[in-house]
Amino acid sequence: MSLPIRLGLFYSAIFVGTGASSPYMPVWFHHHGLNGAQIGLILSLPMLARAFTAPLLAVWADSFRLRRTALIFMSLAVAAAYALLALPLGFAGWAVVWFAASSAVSTISPLTDVIVLNRARRDGFNYGWPRGIGSAAFIVANVTVGALLARGSPELVLVWITAAVALTSVAARFLLPPDPVREEGQLGGASAGFAGLGDLLRDPSFMTAVVSCGLIQSAHAFYYGFSTLAWKQQGIPESLTGILWGTGVAAEVAFMWFFEPWRRRVGPRNLLLLGGSAAIVRWSALAFTPPLWLLFPLQTLHVLSYAATFLASLQLVERLSTPRNASAAQAINSALSGGVLSGLATMASGPLFDRFGAKGYLLMAAICVAGLIGALRLYGVRRLDPA
Repeated sequence: MSLPIRLGLFYSAIFVGTGASSPYMPVWFHHHGLNGAQIGLILSLPMLARAFTAPLLAVWADSFRLRRTALIFMSLAVAAAYALLALPLGFAGWAVVWFAASSAVSTISPLTDVIVLNRARRDGFNYGWPRGIGSAAFIVANVTVGALLARGSPELVLVWITAAVALTSVAARFLLPPDPVREEGQLGGASAGFAGLGDLLRDPSFMTAVVSCGLIQSAHAFYYGFSTLAWKQQGIPESLTGILWGTGVAAEVAFMWFFEPWRRRVGPRNLLLLGGSAAIVRWSALAFTPPLWLLFPLQTLHVLSYAATFLASLQLVERLSTPRNASAAQAINSALSGGVLSGLATMASGPLFDRFGAKGYLLMAAICVAGLIGALRLYGVRRLDPA
């Protein structure tokens, strides 16, 4: 089996779990008697803490000789935490266990990105191919678990995600290559990891890149949390909502699989600029409740607002870091875009929707404007100039 296929299958193991937990764990929590405020707090706490937990986990991961070792242990720990959720722990107990599980599982993907990006550059394959296979698995999990919930108990969600992350630990051992953390393949101490982390946090170019990417990515928060409700107010049924969401993700997969030559020609700075500009158009248009026929082309902008921005962030972070702190760099990037900034945007989106409905998208457009301002500053960074 070729390495890109093996890496794609590993991404699938990750996303077949998150594709179920992201939309359906709130259903499980609600089934066990938690109200909306409690569920929102449980889900947002790991996101808000990710700026601290993700770099710490990345430094720990870099203390091993092989990159895959940390992924094996981390997946096993998450599987154990998910199993603990089956106990009648109540709100406080579930919050603690979910915090630990979510903090770890959200770090698995960026640590995998480090391996795949290194291999893609060294072996000459398109990073988007394995990542796209993972995105396809995410869609499969969305649809399959949704169909199961229509006929069965919400307990199926916990069973599914526990089995998926246990499979991830096995897949890490047998699908990921034995790449060393350092070229010499020797253990590194925590002090070296924290030194590398400090170098990144003191690097203005690196921080400008990750904050700019994070702002544009976090502007998806209103869409993720309230697009279904906004479309329902518009009279669009949930059946069509699923098709609209699928349209965006399908466009993302196609972009990752078939647009690699174009992406390489454009470069990460231009890609980020395109992604941020498309996001402003997308959120501004959705704020004014466009008709159904216009929603489909707007959803295809997901290919730029999310996919292009995501790939640009990976490339920018890779170029602005070194092998010594590559894991920490991707973890910081993930912590900002999918953690603190997304957590704050998600918290703001609820009151915005209650008061302004779909007009809340306008704040997301404004966040993207701030991200674009930072993106423009990257054109003065010589380390990002083509060789």
